[in-house]
Amino acid sequence: MSEHPIEGLMQATMTSLKEMVDVNTIIGDPVQSTDGLVIIPVSRICFGFASGGTEFNKVKGNKDITSSDEKLPFGGGSGAGVSVQPVGFIVVGNNNIKLLTVDEGNTALSSLFDFMTKISDNISDAIGKSCKKDNTNVDEDMELS
Repeated sequence: MSEHPIEGLMQATMTSLKEMVDVNTIIGDPVQSTDGLVIIPVSRICFGFASGGTEFNKVKGNKDITSSDEKLPFGGGSGAGVSVQPVGFIVVGNNNIKLLTVDEGNTALSSLFDFMTKISDNISDAIGKSCKKDNTNVDEDMELS
């Protein structure tokens, strides 16, 4: 069975979108500053596409004539749209990771980074307390002996 013309349209559209949008568009290339900080741009990308088409029957007189082995004329089209919006910058350095947002309306990503920072701090504190507790138990065991 031969490929339908709409498949070619959709394939061309998807290939074009694939070339435009990749991970480097969302998370940009890191930039090293002179003071040792690494700055990584972050963007939001929205895209969509549509393809459509139809086959036309050949008309002779007032009757449609269609034979099963004859290809019908095809008309179709496709289109796509892409929107790239800067969200902020991830700044890494001096034992810190910060998200500097471009717009205050982008609080979801900022909240996620704040949450992740709090979790990592809590884990670090828990590990530190666990290590201190283990050292205290070893000292107490030595005094009891």
